[in-house]
Amino acid sequence: MSGKLTWIDEELENLHKTGFYNNIRILSSPQGAWLIVDGKKVLNFCSNNYLGLANHPKLIKAATEAMQKYGVGPGAVRTIAGTMDLHLELEKRMAAFKRVEAAITFQSGFSANGATIPALVGKEDVVFSDELNHASIIDGCRLSGARIVRYDHCSPESLEAVIHKQAGNYRRALIITDGVFSMDGDYAPLDKLVEVAEAHEIMTMVDDAHGEGVLGEGGRGIVDHFHLHGRVDIEIGTFSKAFGVMGGVVAGNATIIEWLRQRGRPFLFSSAVTVPDTAACIAAVDLLEESTELVDLLWSNADYFKKEMQATGFDTGLSMTPITPVMLGEVSLAREFSSKLYDEGVFAMALGFPTVPRGKARIRVMISAAHTQDDLDKSLEAFRKVGRELGVIG
Repeated sequence: MSGKLTWIDEELENLHKTGFYNNIRILSSPQGAWLIVDGKKVLNFCSNNYLGLANHPKLIKAATEAMQKYGVGPGAVRTIAGTMDLHLELEKRMAAFKRVEAAITFQSGFSANGATIPALVGKEDVVFSDELNHASIIDGCRLSGARIVRYDHCSPESLEAVIHKQAGNYRRALIITDGVFSMDGDYAPLDKLVEVAEAHEIMTMVDDAHGEGVLGEGGRGIVDHFHLHGRVDIEIGTFSKAFGVMGGVVAGNATIIEWLRQRGRPFLFSSAVTVPDTAACIAAVDLLEESTELVDLLWSNADYFKKEMQATGFDTGLSMTPITPVMLGEVSLAREFSSKLYDEGVFAMALGFPTVPRGKARIRVMISAAHTQDDLDKSLEAFRKVGRELGVIG
């Protein structure tokens, strides 16, 4: 390799030596409670497929029928020739589902954050950001050029303090928090954060990627959970988790949504969401509006698994949602634990630094409505066996 790129070889070698190299598993089956991973059938506890919709027959049917009518790709950006009536239908349906004034869709939740934050704040402004916010929020803040001021995780008191400290030093301000935090499974005290925002007349934005389809009535999200409709300016969502598809959505104040149609760069400069994705998302909304059965089953499964793990002696951290971290401490232990689980037929990945802080490595278990009682019992048996082998539990 040319000398100008040898630094990459050195960095990759260092990742291998330090144990931070990502060995990417390969799936050869649809998403579901069980997967074929690297040729082995295993029980799946890694996917964000909370409601089991990624392989739902109604979504597959909707995507197939839409492709027969519209083709596959949109072929253009939304502002030129890429806006189909399907896109407008999805946006209308999402606004109604989220109980907000308007909604706009993007290519992903990551793109939605990258579009929204720079459109709302700039170099003369400030963003008050939870210290554990997702990477897409951090990148969106960096793109905006606004000053980033972090406040302590899920702390309204810390938020109040940093706002007072910055008083008079900015033109506009935006408070941003994840709804559900994906590493720990806790969720923001959004009602208290909104009270602080209202007291200082600051815009509020919540990234509800892991809350949609999970929290609130029928999975309407954290704003619905806290009954804050009309008091949160922007909700960011994704269709790649509970909805089982792909794409992002921004829902909330109609004026902001209209501004994003004019200044949201991924909306202006990247092709529209594909036909099958859009149609499948509409079908997912149909299912969520028809019944709360899947959301109820998700929580029932999560409650059962978490209680059994805690009763066995495992530490499930701060979890308040179906995201269940099994706290192990050192990354070497977490990786060995994950490997032994895989040998037992359970696919649950280890997470360590820099994804989570040093000394807080874990196995993150992602519960789904697709899991049966038998699936959960098999996984619990595997966790107990490996836990005893490695001295994690007695």
